[in-house]
Amino acid sequence: MFQRRTEFVQRIKQHKLVAIIRLSEQGEVQTTIDCLVEGGVKVLEITSNTPGFAEEISSAREQYPAILIGAGTILNTLLAEQAIEAGAQFLVTPNVSKNIVDCAHNADIPVLMGALTPTEIVAAINANADIIKLFPGGELGLEYYRGIKGPFDQVDFFAVGGLGIDNFQAWFEEGIAGVGIGNALTKAIHTEQEKVDHIAFVKRFVAKLEETK
Repeated sequence: MFQRRTEFVQRIKQHKLVAIIRLSEQGEVQTTIDCLVEGGVKVLEITSNTPGFAEEISSAREQYPAILIGAGTILNTLLAEQAIEAGAQFLVTPNVSKNIVDCAHNADIPVLMGALTPTEIVAAINANADIIKLFPGGELGLEYYRGIKGPFDQVDFFAVGGLGIDNFQAWFEEGIAGVGIGNALTKAIHTEQEKVDHIAFVKRFVAKLEETK
């Protein structure tokens, strides 16, 4: 029991990066995923406020069986159930919710649970979240993380929000377990040249990520 959930957590921690796809048009999702995968990203999430998110999760699972595909911005159990039915291999929340953890764990998949304050972090731990998503981490910055990690030195934090290619390495130098990157990696692609350029950009990003391991 929980073998799949444990495996997925290990894979997320090993890759250290979750690429966050939040787009305004469903038709933009496929090309963005193609760029991420060709660029070397191994773990990605499609947010629930991306149109057709469940359909895109199912499609991505079928097309890229070796890539870990999760669902983000899971605010309640209804969205969790939709994501799980679509084949999501992990759930990501911006908030603390034990009900979502229970829903995910019943399906043997992990939860990256959003928390910011000490009280929220403890609540997420007590809810049995698998990874604590420090959100919005980038906006508060490294000083906040330095302050919070003292009493929570045994917690695996992924910093999410406001991180990009120019600043994410500093978080690893401070001991963060991983990062979630959105707009810097997952913008909409409209032309073949943009696709070529973005694949090259993602490859540079992943290469810098590898330097932190």
